[in-house]
Amino acid sequence: MIVVLGMPKTVLLVVGLLWLGQAVAQSIGAGTIKGTVRDGTNAPIPSADIYLWNPITGYSIRTRTGPDGSFVINNIPPNKYELRTTFAGFQPFGTDVTIQTAVPLILTIQLELAGQQESVTVEGSPETILETKTAPSDIVGRQLLSALPALSPDSGLNDSLILTTPGVAADSNGFFHPLGDHAQVSYVLDGQPISDQRNKVFSTSIPANAIQSMEVVSGSPAAEYGDKTSLIVNATTRSGLGQKPTGSFVATDGSFGSVGEEATLAFGGLRWGNFLAANSERTGRFLDTPEFAPMHDVGNTGTIFDHIDLQPNGKDAFHLNVMAARNWLQIPNTYAQPNQDQRQKVLSFNIAPGYQRTIDSHTLITVNAYVRRDQVDYYPSRDPFEDSPATLAQGRSLMNFGIHSDVSRVDGRHNWKIGFNAMQTRLDEQFSLGITDPTHNAPCLDAGTQAPIPGFGSVAQCDTPGLKPIPISWRAYFFTI
Repeated sequence: MIVVLGMPKTVLLVVGLLWLGQAVAQSIGAGTIKGTVRDGTNAPIPSADIYLWNPITGYSIRTRTGPDGSFVINNIPPNKYELRTTFAGFQPFGTDVTIQTAVPLILTIQLELAGQQESVTVEGSPETILETKTAPSDIVGRQLLSALPALSPDSGLNDSLILTTPGVAADSNGFFHPLGDHAQVSYVLDGQPISDQRNKVFSTSIPANAIQSMEVVSGSPAAEYGDKTSLIVNATTRSGLGQKPTGSFVATDGSFGSVGEEATLAFGGLRWGNFLAANSERTGRFLDTPEFAPMHDVGNTGTIFDHIDLQPNGKDAFHLNVMAARNWLQIPNTYAQPNQDQRQKVLSFNIAPGYQRTIDSHTLITVNAYVRRDQVDYYPSRDPFEDSPATLAQGRSLMNFGIHSDVSRVDGRHNWKIGFNAMQTRLDEQFSLGITDPTHNAPCLDAGTQAPIPGFGSVAQCDTPGLKPIPISWRAYFFTI
């Protein structure tokens, strides 16, 4: 059931109730593992080492049990993992776990004393997890993302989709076309819905090195994603929760005077964590140029992304995503317009806090709020008469804010989810145009009435009785929409 209510100022309220029977929701975001480690007498084991990793994607995280022998691992991308538990004086324990829903996976691990050869028992909930996805999808992990080439500045995430997703075709300036309408793409970033295109021309893209994994749904999406139909990108960002200080730094140098850097830093403790990514790039071929050799095509970009986690107890989990970015670029020239100096600036920011509450081993409540704004300013040449046949300017801003919440529950083989998404989009646009070439679509004036006379191709044709060319003073005539 989907109910859509239209309201002034483009307010959209979507309430969805999904009863999936034996079909597991195909796109659920990050998962959680909650467990307890005990010895043979059922006493809790504090400070036991817990290590979760996927040898294919490269994802790994380490934590320790608390005084009561419990541990929690949040923000786990959907996939299959190996879980290993060790403690001095006890036999190591290992098992495979699968994350397919946002509802926490509950484990009870019992360690035996070293030297004993008794079996180790693991009790998991939910007891049955079915691999029955209802739409085509694929999961791309961190290891593959880091190995992919970036074909266009500030379009690393879009390039990753092009290179890993069947049916997605590359377009100019980092855009892409999925099967169907190219505008029908939605991103979900740690539970935050983003229904606008992410690109360096209009809205700075999410940095690819901030993504831990992403699930790309190319079939019919679930009702929770709204009305987008071509492609759903459900991304989980990287976290510093439970990590010792780790980081990376990559410097690049290439053709067209391209230089750049990508830096990451992750650190945290048992109850908190922080992941930071900072990227910048400058190149002489920022946009796809209409000429074989780039002319007036220098651009630079800078992006900062920060993900903060806080887990005060075993039931509550908070996170905060903050992103700020700027693109400053020249608009490419052609040989017919060599003196133009038109430029564009894009400013973007995104703030998205989130909260998860684990009710029990079957029920999870998720709440995500967000505010996002993109500001695009297009500047003409300083001398407007260098812009031919017209000088252009524009200022556009798009602000999107809202709240998304849902309740997920697992009952045996059945999964269901109910939630709502309320958001508002504000779009402001202002365009200016000035005709600077008097011979461009050259109208002549009636010498008596001064009214334009259409149908002439050049000013020379106005040299007839009763007509005169357009006055030179009209060359700087501007109007604003």
